[in-house]
Amino acid sequence: MNNTKPKVVILGAGMGGVKAAQCFADAPVDVTIVDQNNYQFFAPLLYQLSTGILEESEIALPVRQFFHSQSNVDFHLGCVTGFDTEKKIVATDTGDISYDYLIVALGSTTRYFGMSDIEEHSFPMKTLSEAAAIRDHLMRCIESAAHETDEKRRQALLTFIIVGGGPTGVEEAGAIAELLHDTLPPDYPHLDLKKADVKLIEMTDSLLMMMPMSLRKSAAESLRKKGVDVRLNTAVSNYDGQTVTFKDGETLSSHTLIWASGVQAVDICKELGAEQAGDGRIIVNKDLSVPGLPEVYVIGDCAHMVEKEGERPLATIAPYAMQEGACAAQNILAQIKGQPQTDFVSHDLGAMAMVGRFAGVMAKGSMKMDGIIAWAAWLAVHVIRLAGWNTNFIVLYKWLLNTLFGTRPACLTSEKQIVK
Repeated sequence: MNNTKPKVVILGAGMGGVKAAQCFADAPVDVTIVDQNNYQFFAPLLYQLSTGILEESEIALPVRQFFHSQSNVDFHLGCVTGFDTEKKIVATDTGDISYDYLIVALGSTTRYFGMSDIEEHSFPMKTLSEAAAIRDHLMRCIESAAHETDEKRRQALLTFIIVGGGPTGVEEAGAIAELLHDTLPPDYPHLDLKKADVKLIEMTDSLLMMMPMSLRKSAAESLRKKGVDVRLNTAVSNYDGQTVTFKDGETLSSHTLIWASGVQAVDICKELGAEQAGDGRIIVNKDLSVPGLPEVYVIGDCAHMVEKEGERPLATIAPYAMQEGACAAQNILAQIKGQPQTDFVSHDLGAMAMVGRFAGVMAKGSMKMDGIIAWAAWLAVHVIRLAGWNTNFIVLYKWLLNTLFGTRPACLTSEKQIVK
């Protein structure tokens, strides 16, 4: 008699991957989670790391801590390098891993639409290290500007451009504007930070396209009140690290361009050999399995999931990834029992964005909110999603300091480096 338990391998320890693993609690399977980092970070708060409100440890938690009471889960630190779907093996830089069932939840990366100069010189914000690099760079620019005697160069150091009018770009622009105009002026009495120029660039005719039009306009108005130059119907065509070139030919001197304009599935997805959409996401069946590979499921930012014919694929957001993780786990357990698969059905939890202190937008169905009510709802929803009571306490404390006094306790730079 073979008492070997089926082996489930989950690639990626993001919210979708961890949720899937948690759904196997008490199930007769052995689960291995593979990730190149030993932590999970909360992506919606990356902008707060990049602007000095929070620190890395406050938006991240070691993966193993999620499974203290789940003995059938193991963690493997490694970067996925390839797949052998015939032999059911995943190759990593720290060894091969065999599986009976596989869940691919490797997430996404920044999409540059083929613009190599922008890829080389701009700042993406998809990981902890990228957000921390933005924080360090912002503070170096300000420190350099404080001692710069050339007015044109000083203005270039104090010009910060964010490309992309989705939630990431909107939240980043608002946070940088508050940092420069409200928080830092007392620290730099000899530097006129009123001249600091924050620009949010969006190629379409409005911000936050997933929101109702009234909330899109409200978000833009709130940003402009905070001193952000919101430019709609505007596109960037090139950036060499010092000069931004727009598609209409305009140029602008700046040492900072933060790219929040697009995402795509991580490159390793192509090694699975499955059909992919234009953004690299793997096209999946209604039950989240890969066509021709019934033991392989793809969820989250890697999955091109269309629920109804003619609709757009599901957005790459955490709530959908978690719902997909639960569905994939349920379908694997059904396969093991010889039961039919269940089609994935999403549950819309609404959309929200923080536009700065006391300003936010939120929509769910026919419900629409903006201003301080949406801001408070954003705070509540996001602190609930953080892992660990101690993290919740620290984050709430720092948010309180920032709200009442505008403090940014993590406005530090890790290296002494002059901005060229």
